[in-house]
Amino acid sequence: MSIVSFIFATIKKSDYMSPDSEYTETHENKIYATLDKLGIAYQSLHHPAIMTIEEGAEIAQKLGCTSCKSLFLTNKQQEYFMLLLPANKKLKTKELAGQIGSSHLSFASEKAMENLLCTFPGAVSILGLIYDKENKVQLLIDKEILESTYIGCHPCVNTCSLKIRLEDILKILLPKISHQNFNIVEL
Repeated sequence: MSIVSFIFATIKKSDYMSPDSEYTETHENKIYATLDKLGIAYQSLHHPAIMTIEEGAEIAQKLGCTSCKSLFLTNKQQEYFMLLLPANKKLKTKELAGQIGSSHLSFASEKAMENLLCTFPGAVSILGLIYDKENKVQLLIDKEILESTYIGCHPCVNTCSLKIRLEDILKILLPKISHQNFNIVEL
């Protein structure tokens, strides 16, 4: 299946890649290769690094998809969770912990993020679960996200955003990477 790629800005890679660009570019390319191998269509938009939810919402609007935020969380037992929720929704950790039967939740460390998802703060994405070979990260999806046809997410770098059909993620990608069992939460 061919990839439809939209590049809305003319930016040289050297203008937007992080200092560890070789590392991030390798992981970004693996995301594309996995999506291509599974026949999952996507649109991509390269842009300067996104640093805020508002910038992400602008990109999602250009792509015509739901703006999501992916949060990487942990509890005292060092269980890891990825929460996918609408960009405009606030995280209520106490409420979320109650819904999933967990103790206190907090943001996971940058080291855990790199080790489990091969990404860094600001670039966490549902696509990072491709790297979670041991299924240490439990996926949590806010109910409101399930109403979306397309979602926006990063290919593990915050200098590119992808528009992907949510159904393809849920029915093709997640089963192939052994993450088909996710919990639906309502925040």
